[in-house]
Amino acid sequence: MNVAARALACLDLTELGDACSPQAAAAVVARARTPRGPVAAVCLWPAFVSKARAALRGDVRIATVINFPAGGEHIERAVGDAAEAVRDGADEIDLVIPWKALLRGDERVVRDMIGAVRDHVTGGQRLKCILETGELRDPALIRRASEIAIEAEAHFIKTSTGKTPVSATPEAARIMLETIRASGKPVGFKASGGIRTLADAALYLGLADEIMGPDWARPETFRFGASGLLGALLAALDPDSDG
Repeated sequence: MNVAARALACLDLTELGDACSPQAAAAVVARARTPRGPVAAVCLWPAFVSKARAALRGDVRIATVINFPAGGEHIERAVGDAAEAVRDGADEIDLVIPWKALLRGDERVVRDMIGAVRDHVTGGQRLKCILETGELRDPALIRRASEIAIEAEAHFIKTSTGKTPVSATPEAARIMLETIRASGKPVGFKASGGIRTLADAALYLGLADEIMGPDWARPETFRFGASGLLGALLAALDPDSDG
């Protein structure tokens, strides 16, 4: 399978604009089933989960964001929001960890939030922990955040919200993938923020192939979070496509 086809199957097609309207969310949902097959998921604000669920009827997974984008430290609020999203039909919860706590050395609140939300993701849903690697910066902190999320039984670890000056980077992705490999646990990886081109997709898929093996990156273990990547992938697969 070529890079564009692999990437499309692993794409979380995203609309998390600050002024996202119901019409914009519906437009993303309408694009989720492409002429080249469905994307892995759509990722939307919680308010749009139930309508997306009704429209897609299980053909494409529904992801939503919790504690987003600031990564606050209010555990009960995060738990309540996650539980409501699951009730509305979300298949995947993308949780921003309280990364500022990690910066000041407080691992407990990070671990407690992930664990508390994980306890409400028990019906076949997936929990993706957003580490906000561009704000953590220090490779040792990125590794430690990855370890904490894996130890707390996250299903995926994800680079970024896409709302900070630095989002996904190959350096952070390498650290995260190496930490997954070292853990020996079935944890997935999601690159998010600033991924727009076929070359970007090839870079991250190549890292996954190098570190985890050539058969590892598939929708169950690897995702791209992006709003603009789909058009580039469809253009590569079909030059006549308008994306």
